[in-house]
Amino acid sequence: MSNQLKRTPLFEEYAKYGGKTIDFGGWELPVQFSSIKEEHDAVRNRAGLFDVSHMGEIFVEGKDATTYLQKLLSNDISKIPFGGAQYNAMCYENGGVVDDLLVYYLQENKYLLCVNAANIEKDFEWMKRHIEGDVTVTNKSNEYAQIALQGPLAEEVLQQLTETNLSEIKSFKFINDVDVAGQKVLVSRTGYTGEDGFELYGEPAAIVKLWTKILEVGKDKGVVPAGLGARDTLRFEACLPLYGQELSQDISPLEAGIGFVVKLQKESDFIGKEALIAQKEAGLKRKIVGVEMIDKGIPRHGYKVFKDGVEIGEVTTGTQSPLTKRNIGLALIDSKFTELDTELEIEIRNKKVKAKTVATPFYKRSKK
Repeated sequence: MSNQLKRTPLFEEYAKYGGKTIDFGGWELPVQFSSIKEEHDAVRNRAGLFDVSHMGEIFVEGKDATTYLQKLLSNDISKIPFGGAQYNAMCYENGGVVDDLLVYYLQENKYLLCVNAANIEKDFEWMKRHIEGDVTVTNKSNEYAQIALQGPLAEEVLQQLTETNLSEIKSFKFINDVDVAGQKVLVSRTGYTGEDGFELYGEPAAIVKLWTKILEVGKDKGVVPAGLGARDTLRFEACLPLYGQELSQDISPLEAGIGFVVKLQKESDFIGKEALIAQKEAGLKRKIVGVEMIDKGIPRHGYKVFKDGVEIGEVTTGTQSPLTKRNIGLALIDSKFTELDTELEIEIRNKKVKAKTVATPFYKRSKK
């Protein structure tokens, strides 16, 4: 591994659990500890612990912070309650996506934005460029580490380490300064796996201690450390978009199927609003759909999709589902061919093989 790769505060812990690292957007991160399939299975049935310290933390504060974020982001910031989190898209003027992110409403006039690791610098520059009024934007990504405990046993395991009643933290809510095993952290009921679970933000030393502690108390419950491989297959089965694949500067949130974060009716004009209104009124020319192979083969990112020999789009993500063993993918294709059970061809190793459009998400957890 090159010395140029960035490492999280948890890097030294990987080897203790058999972590195999790869270059992920300039970071040396674990792709797996045991196997992707085992870790995927643990998260779906028990719980898995992820190092997500590579994600970025950007703080926005000042008396005009809310107005500024309303202009910058597609969702309605005024709808976030204190102690609430909101999924969001930050768009370019053309409706393409700068990044997708989470906004945490920490206190009056103060927000935390959790952004994608590969986009930290780009996002920060974009945000600074669009500052208006009494607003301070601070990139504190190096001062924070983050872990995610995900799976049906997440609450039961984490509850052993804190007096705070975790059942009171509902989905997309958080509590700051929670004492977890003697460490003060922000505990958020959010995640990127399609399962219940928590994301914990804190100072690097605190998060390193909690990584070890959570794996210790969760061992008897089958909690395992999990890597990027399982994180990707889990988010894919739940059809959660990945920036650079389902979302990009050329793919709008409407095309990506996350139109629920685009509030075209909110009073504030946000960057990209006009382009997205025009896109919606004209009718989307392309959309992300689920595809399943009829013939043998696995649809992979970048593979071309055809209808009657004419190219109509490409696969954004694809794999064999660890849960169902189906060979499935997400594809951005011409809207004319997105009806369920439409037969298509996907080019795999210079050969066009049969596939069809299918319903998404591929996985949805059963509520308690």
